[in-house]
Amino acid sequence: MNEDARFEDAGEAPLRLKALDAEDLSVLSALVQDAIFPGSEMRWLPQERRFALLLNRFRWEDIDAATKRGRPVERVQSVLAVEDVMKVRSQGIDRREADTILSILAVAFTPGEDGAGTVELTLAGDGAIALDVEALEIVLKDVTRPYIAPSQKMPDHGA
Repeated sequence: MNEDARFEDAGEAPLRLKALDAEDLSVLSALVQDAIFPGSEMRWLPQERRFALLLNRFRWEDIDAATKRGRPVERVQSVLAVEDVMKVRSQGIDRREADTILSILAVAFTPGEDGAGTVELTLAGDGAIALDVEALEIVLKDVTRPYIAPSQKMPDHGA
């Protein structure tokens, strides 16, 4: 075969990615952009030094295939887990409102000393979650089969 592999050749498989550096994180951030979750689906497990979210992730990686085939866009439930978390802070999130739906705009890392730093999840509506970590290690794992996005539309940030 003298042709390059195509994304479509991989078939349907759940995403399982790990971000250990800035390049990895830029890919992961793009994949979780516009993921939504209720406040009740955030967990910080201090004994395990893990912060996790159960997300309803928009499948950005499937846009071309959906458009070409004329099928609806999809979401999938995914777990986003940040490892080696020492401290969690947030702003613009009312923890008493567990049913409030939050939306991720971006995930970034600000390095500190000796590989430590801060992972920041920027949320729509001026919310943010800051995670002080000993080292950058974030895992994104799809945990359900994709489903048709309830809105049946791509997220639109408008101008």
